Amino acid sequence: MKNLLFLLLLTVLFTNTLSAQELNNFKEAKNRNQKSIKQNAVYIDRIDSLMAKSYERGLFNGNVLIVKNDKIIYQKSYGFTDETKQTALNDKSIFNIGSIAKEFNAVAIMMLVERGLLNLDDTISKFNLGLPKWSEKVTIRQLINYASGIPRIDPIVPKNDEEAWKILRNNDNLLFEPGTNYRYDNGNVFLQRRIIEKVTGVSFQEFVTKNIIKPLKMTNSVFDPKFGSKNRTSCYDFDNVRCPEMQFISGWLWVDINDLYKWIEAMNSNRLISKESFQTLLKNPYAIDEGGSLGRYLEKDELQRHNGVSYKFESIFLNDFKNNITIILLSNNLNRVWDLGYIIHNLMLGKDYEIPKKSIYQAIRKESLNDVNKAIETYYLLKENSKNEYSFENPGELNKLGYELLKLGKINESITVFKLATKEFSKDANGFDSLGEAYFTIKQYDLALDSYKKAIILGGTNGNAEKMIEKIDKIKAK
Repeated sequence: MKNLLFLLLLTVLFTNTLSAQELNNFKEAKNRNQKSIKQNAVYIDRIDSLMAKSYERGLFNGNVLIVKNDKIIYQKSYGFTDETKQTALNDKSIFNIGSIAKEFNAVAIMMLVERGLLNLDDTISKFNLGLPKWSEKVTIRQLINYASGIPRIDPIVPKNDEEAWKILRNNDNLLFEPGTNYRYDNGNVFLQRRIIEKVTGVSFQEFVTKNIIKPLKMTNSVFDPKFGSKNRTSCYDFDNVRCPEMQFISGWLWVDINDLYKWIEAMNSNRLISKESFQTLLKNPYAIDEGGSLGRYLEKDELQRHNGVSYKFESIFLNDFKNNITIILLSNNLNRVWDLGYIIHNLMLGKDYEIPKKSIYQAIRKESLNDVNKAIETYYLLKENSKNEYSFENPGELNKLGYELLKLGKINESITVFKLATKEFSKDANGFDSLGEAYFTIKQYDLALDSYKKAIILGGTNGNAEKMIEKIDKIKAK
């Protein structure tokens, strides 16, 4: 009671010393703060309901963190660290963030540019990396924007840096003339990291640790952690089968959700590189609609979006500069992080949104592997009895199932699913394109042509149907 009286007295004394204008400003600020608190409370309730329902429906297993006006307004963990489901996730759980980790080498490059140690228009031949003659054409600027045309490094083939070097050093041909096209490929990332090492004289990991991780106090970030490392998660699939352990080129930073936010905030506030350098990385001059080292920048909305996938790990962040909102989702179960990221964003902008429904793909997937006809019976039963509970409006659900069967060599079963998809979504060009691919796989060219032509009539699939028709015509002409 004494403390309350003291505060009231201070408030009276304080307001008596203010001018009328100052008092008015003080009241307006107080009202804005109260309004913001109330609005945040609304966000929190709605987001919590959204995430809890998504977890309950098997659509999210991971960590989420949401920031508004530089304050964390929501943070929570849902689910487990691995397929055993014995250990619950927490905010210290570290995830493989896939392509988002490529930001660290790009920013390290810009740090060296700002220090005058290299130039973005330097050709990579300058660094004596033992590469073929094409290195005289390719610049660092093209590397960081995936416009280099250098030989492709498959996401799975090289099991270490030595194998990656062999691929690049033993291939004399570029995929395209540097600066004339775009190809998102890990070869660009690999060479960025090796150039950083050449310029600094230390490993890529050492440079990032000293110049990024420690200054930002990213205390729970680890390069290439082995299975069993502290706080490390493992990804797993719908059947609770653990993903294979990654054997690939080095330099992938695993982070917890707090450290990832520290990184995003450091970029937003220009703590590591200048605003100009940040903009250089944000906007890809070679492929505006594709994005670059920092993901995709949607200039009209002033929105940065970056997502990363590695096996069944999937992460995304939305960095809304206009509305000062940051949304981060990290998952180890290949969930609906993309959809949920945008749903949360719409929610916070006051736009309409829907809580995602259960996946019909997940509901009939197992059954389809054993008996596709029974799976389709289940599909129709669920549609009749649980239409509002499952995602029957999304053609991608059946398309995903069809492609899974196709990859497993169950071609007739995949055709059955694709035919269901074209029946259920008769105006979806992509469904007919997929059906055409399945027919093409078993050399039923006339049926494939028919499907591809229907895809074109319905609006096409970015030229793929036309290319396949041309390919089939050449095969039939022989």
